[in-house]
Amino acid sequence: MFKSIKENVSAEITEKKSKFVCHVFYVESVGEAEEILGGIRKVYHDARHNCFAYKIADGDVFKSSDDGEPSGTAGAPMLNILNGKNLFNILVVVTRYFGGILLGTGGLVRAYSQVTELAIDGAELINQDVGLQASFSVDYKDLETIKYQLRKRGIFVSGVDYGEKVRVIIEGIEDDVLRFKDENIDLNVETIGKKIITLA
Repeated sequence: MFKSIKENVSAEITEKKSKFVCHVFYVESVGEAEEILGGIRKVYHDARHNCFAYKIADGDVFKSSDDGEPSGTAGAPMLNILNGKNLFNILVVVTRYFGGILLGTGGLVRAYSQVTELAIDGAELINQDVGLQASFSVDYKDLETIKYQLRKRGIFVSGVDYGEKVRVIIEGIEDDVLRFKDENIDLNVETIGKKIITLA
């Protein structure tokens, strides 16, 4: 289980005339993160630096960039905050407008960390996990029994197709779905793919 943000947030600080603008986005893939980064670079094309860090749950992918700042002063501190808060599916971009006064490596680390913390502290956090989607067919007479089993496990029915038999599409935490599959071999449960599940 991990945490993410419910909605995108932003924050801004000024440090020795340098302006730091932080945007935090909910993302579920590297492609989505890179697309947003491209958009930010266009919007803030006049800024000297657009530093970033992101973490994606699917594949446990993470990446950060100092974008021209001294090595380890921007992207890494931002990524450390995400790690410390167990945040995934999140992209943080901090844009810096240089104010003419050098901050030094310690000052940069503090400023990038501070504006990232400020933005995330303003976000509503949600609990998530990597889930699994699966499907199976069941006789009409057994449908309610199966649905009861699923409810007990916290597995959601996300789709139902009524034909000669009832085709049921389910999603839930990966371990729960796989256990249900193992305990109901006669249902021939087929996995469809992974999906990020938001937990209550």
